[in-house]
Parts: sequence; structure tokens; C-alpha cells
Amino acid sequence: MHAYRTHTCGALRAADTGQPVRLSGWIHRKRDHGGLVFIDLRDHYGLTQLVFAPETPGFSTVERLRAESVIRIDGEVVARTPETVNPNLPTGEVEVRVKAVEVLSEAAELPLPVFGEPDYPEEIRLKHRYLDLRRETLHRNIVLRSKVIHSIRNRMIDQGFLEYQTPILTASSPEGARDFLVPSRLHPTKFYALPQAPQQFKQLLMVSGFDRYFQIAPCFRDEDLRADRSLEFYQLDVEMSFVTQEDVFAAIEPVMHGVFNEFGGGKRVSPIDQPMSYQDDFGKTIEHKGFERLTYMQSMSRYGTDKPDLRNPIVMQDVSDHFRGGGFGLFARILEDAKNAVWGVPAPGAGSRAFCDRMNSWAQGEGQPGLGYIFWSEDQGGWGGPIAKNLGPEKTDAVMGQLGLGKGDAAFFVAGDPKVFVKFAGAARTKVGTDLKLVDEDQFRFCWIVDFPMFEWSEEEKKVDFSHNPFSMPQGGLDALLNQDPLTIRAFQYDIVCNGYELCSGAIRNHLPEVMVKAFEIAGYGANVVEEQFGGMLNAFRHGAPPHGGLAPGIDRIVMLLAGETAIREVIAFPLNQQGQDLLMNAPSEVTEKQLKELHIRTAPPIKV
Repeated sequence: MHAYRTHTCGALRAADTGQPVRLSGWIHRKRDHGGLVFIDLRDHYGLTQLVFAPETPGFSTVERLRAESVIRIDGEVVARTPETVNPNLPTGEVEVRVKAVEVLSEAAELPLPVFGEPDYPEEIRLKHRYLDLRRETLHRNIVLRSKVIHSIRNRMIDQGFLEYQTPILTASSPEGARDFLVPSRLHPTKFYALPQAPQQFKQLLMVSGFDRYFQIAPCFRDEDLRADRSLEFYQLDVEMSFVTQEDVFAAIEPVMHGVFNEFGGGKRVSPIDQPMSYQDDFGKTIEHKGFERLTYMQSMSRYGTDKPDLRNPIVMQDVSDHFRGGGFGLFARILEDAKNAVWGVPAPGAGSRAFCDRMNSWAQGEGQPGLGYIFWSEDQGGWGGPIAKNLGPEKTDAVMGQLGLGKGDAAFFVAGDPKVFVKFAGAARTKVGTDLKLVDEDQFRFCWIVDFPMFEWSEEEKKVDFSHNPFSMPQGGLDALLNQDPLTIRAFQYDIVCNGYELCSGAIRNHLPEVMVKAFEIAGYGANVVEEQFGGMLNAFRHGAPPHGGLAPGIDRIVMLLAGETAIREVIAFPLNQQGQDLLMNAPSEVTEKQLKELHIRTAPPIKV
């Protein structure tokens, strides 16, 4: 017989009745029933119920053992009586009558319970992560993560992609976030940087002649943390040569669709085989198959964000024309400035003053002066509220008609410069959809956000600057950069969004040195700056670079969505807290003077005021 087990704790079934077995695992739960002690024994694979009688050797030892102690038992599999069968447990038809027990490791008093998974402070959970990981939900999430990564890897390989590794120690690069720096012992005063993403390396692999690359890549960004962001995270990095934007979409959509179908628990997943179409910002209709597509400008104007949750059916509209020239004085005065607008947020079924008052209070809690509204008043048999009263019946009907609203409905309004209020408008849309329970929770709704503007006007610096990714190819290439208003140029940039989370960003890359230099020139950067900061990439492009493009879905966010979590810490085995600390291993920590001396570094702690 094996030293520790003949079976795992999730293996025994009714067919094993009568067999002698040996099991090892953790005491999950212990119950005393009239002299008999019942123990749920747990390992990675599941639970098995053990029965200890008073005459069982080691009975007194088991009685005093705390939960989470590790034991090995020998015993016989017996069938449970029909009334004691546990249908919720794979091993629920049987139990093991214990004949011998050995304590392999005795647990001290627990700082947090494993059984039952009560809500516990994050500080305690992370400090004792080895206990936290024993809890069923978190354990299941980490197993799910492994299976998702395995599935993604297989799906990429099946498409002819090859997996390559890129450096962890590299050069600092201005990619949008602060670098984590690593001092070099061999090169005093110089530093490596941990990669924010393997962006330049995967492009260089394309220049080197490799055609279809992927990597489950670790990335490091020294930025402020939030629920869906970590200092250290993993991406499915993908790059392809001789491809258009459509080719990239066609490669990644089956992977995302397949993974979410495989692990989505039966929820509907956006189809990828149905004909679709969208209209770009210049009125051209594009036919395609796959996930829904929205331009960046459409997403911002309809949903107030570039990562819209399309499970929420609410679509905002510009209703400015109904308020120009009088009626509701406040909005009319705001609209005297040409850059300003009034947006309406439809609220179907919200036709009550009480709901409108709650939304107004919420807006004030968000730092706004309030939130204008029109609602269906049963008392008046028509539209009510201060806006409707001042606007008049005819214009009010026109506003609500444009928003597709009628009896029993309401609408909320935000006014001013859309660049200023757009984020709040999007939050109001989300609040209305959530509070009215309009969001269809039983699906994974994907969309592409496409056609990001290449440039934007910086009011602070009074100049044109890059709006998103400076290394993407402008639509129209060099000709667009030379002959088009920069603020009208769109880039081959795209994001995948699912249920309100950005899952990835990508682009068709700018592989032509002259195009890159011109793009940076428009944004106010001289050729010398480009050469200094991106000389390696430019030199590579000067020696024959293929058109190429790619993207990088976030592994952690994918698993977070599939697990039904709202924080990526719940799908990472050993995460940092929101202050960027590892409470289990006590990092970051001070180092010795000897280590600093070897690295030619002298610390200068910030002066406390």
C-alpha cells in the first residue's frame, strides 16, 4: 500500500464499497454525533466523510485535533444509508469507517477559518494566503486560471502560432506607466527595467522573420492599483506578420469565444459567425463577421466610456437641439458656447419622482451640482419635473420621443462640455441600468472598440498630442499625416471589451521609419528624440520590416470574469494588496548595506515634513 494514499479524497464512489483504503488530507470539518466523530477530510481533489468510533485506535487524538490538521487514515469504504446520502458531494454516497489514524501535521489555532468561507479582512487573508488558498472558492479560482491558460495555449498552437520568450531584464521604455527599475551591479549607475509589456521585442521578432508569435507574458507597471489592476500581471501577447486588422480579429475571436464558452458556466457568449456591420465616423458602412464593433467616438457618445457594458441596453443621445434658444434657461445658456452639449440618459420604467430624487442625490454624492430629469407623472397624466415645466409640452414630447420613451419612463440630462462630463454621463448610465435591473447578467457580451483617434488636442499644452498608442499605423499612412487635419486621422487601434472590462488593446503597427518620425513630429517630438528613445526599433525597421500587428488580452481579467469575481486578487495565487505590498513575504523590504554597496546605490529616504 502507498505510504499516504490509495485514493484521493474526491475519488471514492458507491462502486468502491467494501474496499480497504488509505487517505491523507486536511481536517476540513469535525462533528461529534452521539459518541461518533465525523470528519470531512479534504485534499486538492475533494472531500470524503470519515467515521470514527470510540474504539477506533487514535480516537482520543482525533477528538482534540483542530481543523486543518493533516492526517492519514486507513479504513473501509461503506455505503451511506439513503437518508444520509449527500447529493451535493461527488463522494456523497459513501463514507470511510476508520480503523487506524496517524497525525502527519497538527494545526495551531487558525488566524482565519477555512470552512464556510466567512468574509474576512483582506489584510489577514493576504498575510495568511496559504490558508486563504485552502478555501473552496479561491482554490477553485486558481485551478480555473490554470485550465484557462492551458486552453488558451492550445488554441493558439492549433492556429499555427509558436510560443517564444522575451527578456524580463530590459531597457526602460516610455510606454504609459512607470517602470520598475533593477540596478546593475556590473554597470554602476545604470539600470535595467522590468517590461511593461514585451511590445518592442514581439515587434522585433516579426522584423526577424518569425511570423505568428504568442507568449503568456509577465508584465510589470508601477502604477496606482485598483480592483482590476495589479503591479504584476499576465498577458496573452500576440503578434502576426503580413496581416490587416481583419486578420488579427479573425485570429483572436475564436480563442476568446472558445475560452468563454468552455469555462463560462453556460452563460451566452457573443457569436462570431453572424454577419454584422457598423458605420465608421465618416459615414462608411463596413460589413464583417465576429464580435460587434463600435468606433471610439461612438462608444464615448453613446455610453460615456471606451469600455462599455453592452449588457446594459441604455444608449445616450445628444438632445441639444431641443434646448437651444430658450425653454429651460439653464441649458439654453450652457448651449450658447458652441463646444457644449446636452445629453439624455434614457431610464425606461423609472417614471417616478422618488427614483429621480435618488438619482439626483447620487449625482450630488459624485461631486455634481445635481442631475436634471423628466419623468412620467401619473398625477399629471404627462411629463413632470422642472425641466418639463419650463420646456413646455411640445418640446418635452420631442425630447422624450427622440429617446424612445413614453408612459412610465424617465430621462436624465447632463449639460456642458462633453469632454468634461462624459465620464459622469457614463457613470449615470451605469447607475440607471443597474438600479433598474436592466443589465442581462446571463451573458458575456463582447465588442471591439475600433478607429481610435491618432491625435488629440491638449488644452493644457496647447498642442496636438498622441491620444492613445503612438506606435500604431495611421489610417491612410504617410499621406494622411502629410495632407489631413491631424485631429481627423484615425489609427488602426482596437480594444476588446467584455461586460464593461477592457480585456485587451492592440494595433496594426507603424513599421515604416518615415511614418513614425512624421507622426512624432506632428505631436511635437523632433527626429532626434525619436532616434534617442526608439533608435533600436527604428534601425530594425530600416533593414526590412514586414507589416505586422497584434494585441494582448489580459489573462487575469479574463479569469476574473469567468470566475465571477470583481477583483483580480481573487484569481491570483499570491497577489499584492492595494498598497503594492506582499504581506505574506513582507515585500517590499529593506536590504542590507552590503547589498546596496555591491549595487553602488545609496538610499535617500523622503524627508518627513
